[in-house]
Amino acid sequence: MVEPLNIALAGLGTVGGGVVRLIETNAELIARRARRPIRIAAVSARDRAKDRGIDLSGYEWEDDTAALAARPDVDVVVEMVGGSDGPALALARNAIARGKSLVTANKAMIAHHGLELAALAEKAGVALKFEAAVAGGIPVIKGLSEGAAANAIERVYGILNGTCNYILSTMEDTGRDFADVLAEAQRLGYAEADPTFDVEGIDAAHKLSILASIAFGARLRFDAVETMGISRVKPADIEQARSLGYVVRLIGFAEVDHAAANGSGGAPRLFQRVRPHLVPFDHPLAHVDGATNAVVAEGNFMGRLLFQGAGAGDGPTASAVVADIIDIARGETGAAFAMPCAELEAMEPAPSGHRRGRAYIRFTVPDRRGVLAEITAAMRDAGVSIESMLQQGDPDADGEVILAIVTHEGPESAVSEALSILEGSDSLTARPLVMQIVGR
Repeated sequence: MVEPLNIALAGLGTVGGGVVRLIETNAELIARRARRPIRIAAVSARDRAKDRGIDLSGYEWEDDTAALAARPDVDVVVEMVGGSDGPALALARNAIARGKSLVTANKAMIAHHGLELAALAEKAGVALKFEAAVAGGIPVIKGLSEGAAANAIERVYGILNGTCNYILSTMEDTGRDFADVLAEAQRLGYAEADPTFDVEGIDAAHKLSILASIAFGARLRFDAVETMGISRVKPADIEQARSLGYVVRLIGFAEVDHAAANGSGGAPRLFQRVRPHLVPFDHPLAHVDGATNAVVAEGNFMGRLLFQGAGAGDGPTASAVVADIIDIARGETGAAFAMPCAELEAMEPAPSGHRRGRAYIRFTVPDRRGVLAEITAAMRDAGVSIESMLQQGDPDADGEVILAIVTHEGPESAVSEALSILEGSDSLTARPLVMQIVGR
């Protein structure tokens, strides 16, 4: 008789409960695909008495999450505690040190400590898997590390945070402002009580750094991700974008910057950025609405691949967690970041100034003569070529006007120089907002 793979679950929140339900519901199918039964040996969470809507009476309970790693009847520890440090990281280190494979949905921990944990797992001869840490139930990590393994990935980018996508697409559909839609997202459970990690782009940056490491064979550099969230996007921006043939989406974008490499003696540099972008109507990401995630990968032989689906929720995320467990049951462990840690390349951050592209720039200005001339003069002096210009009253402020400029293709440094020229001018009543335009 084939021995079962025994797992321990740390954390029984939305995803942890989903893992229990999935394993119980699909036990026979999972055993056939894993070629051995998957058995939950023990569970742990902060509150034993909490009603989670699942029957946990058949599983041994550990009040101390750390005790899961010490159990001799556990082969795999599944960490769903959350947080980049603290109990989650302690459990991860302890589990690997005791020869247990680790499965996690914790994108913050992987973004900050993934290289350390991967090196420990390699030394211990166990698996570290984290498919559920990026894009929920979408198998994008496996897609990049296995399905696209023969390709040189040229860039990877996409919609990596369902909360932000829900807010932006709802603003687009309803014309409501950011604060109003954020409050609704919190009521519906799409946004946390403290939404900072989501709406300021930090969650997406965690995920982007993980994807970039796998796509480009680079050492993780979360600290190098240029990050800006969506809290400054106004309904007027979305309306202006629509009139120009675009939608606004928070996009995480990464690529190896060859121009920067050539300027630094040939050393490769990695460009990583999360910020709101204008996306053309005919681009596949323009049609990703609600709390959906989507990732685009472009390779030198495969062309463009699109991974799209539910980026969160108990079912999709639990599906990714259990898929990792099934891989371990089959003996399909592999390197956490698609190649051994020692072979991952250390890439310095690529600067954005020399990058070329088109941009949308929104100014909030007083409704008076001379303002437009001052702004266009700054653009001219910085070498920014203006493709189009739109103006409308700002409903949020009396006597102010929203002035939106779309530039022709040019270096990003020129836009930065123009804004530097205008800094401190009484012709600007608010800090300008710059959003890059995604190419087709």
